[in-house]
Amino acid sequence: MVEPVLSLSKVFAGYGETVVLEDVNFSLAPGETVSVIGRNGVGKTTLLSTIMGHTTLHGGAIALKGQNIGTAATYNRVTAGLGLVPQEREIFPSLSVRENMDVAARPGPWNLATVYELFPRLSERASNRGNQLSGGEQQMLAIARALIGNPSVLLMDEPSEGLAPVIVEELARAVKKLTQAGEMALILVEQNSRLALDIAPRAVVMDRGRIVFDGASADLRNDPARLEQLIGVVKS
Repeated sequence: MVEPVLSLSKVFAGYGETVVLEDVNFSLAPGETVSVIGRNGVGKTTLLSTIMGHTTLHGGAIALKGQNIGTAATYNRVTAGLGLVPQEREIFPSLSVRENMDVAARPGPWNLATVYELFPRLSERASNRGNQLSGGEQQMLAIARALIGNPSVLLMDEPSEGLAPVIVEELARAVKKLTQAGEMALILVEQNSRLALDIAPRAVVMDRGRIVFDGASADLRNDPARLEQLIGVVKS
């Protein structure tokens, strides 16, 4: 049996004394892609924040490549192999596209050449500052900056939020390429459930801080009634 690259065991976590995640058990195989879906406010972003070390861990264990990271500082989790594309993108507005990536670069298969191949538009905008990019270009840069850090596990938080449909399609194609490469595990938190189920072969549904479904995306795609029961209104 392959050892999971990331695992959460009986995790309780939240903000200060407030517990948001309750008894979360989850594991991710090397190279696996999973989407995390659910209504607003059920703990999806908190799950990613907990993995990154941005919340208070009230109980349980978090392991990355077999090593306990539950008490590790965020910086140490990044150097150990975690990468994050935050919901707010958080690119450096005064730095160029190239400089935004240079500050995050670590040795590995992802470099400027491979990132520009994935997002040709960034190559065209290499000298533009972050605040001179469109929303879609900023999202591409946020993904590229995470990739060039060469993580073992990439966490993506609502990458399609606020973007035009044509840009969402472009991003979806890029993310699918990442999943097909199979070299990096990926957790995708996405409000657009149809997009999430199309990208990831495995889906996790959260409700009130707990995982209420963990299985094949196809099972939910093929059973709209069950999907609606789990997450409410199904976003197209």
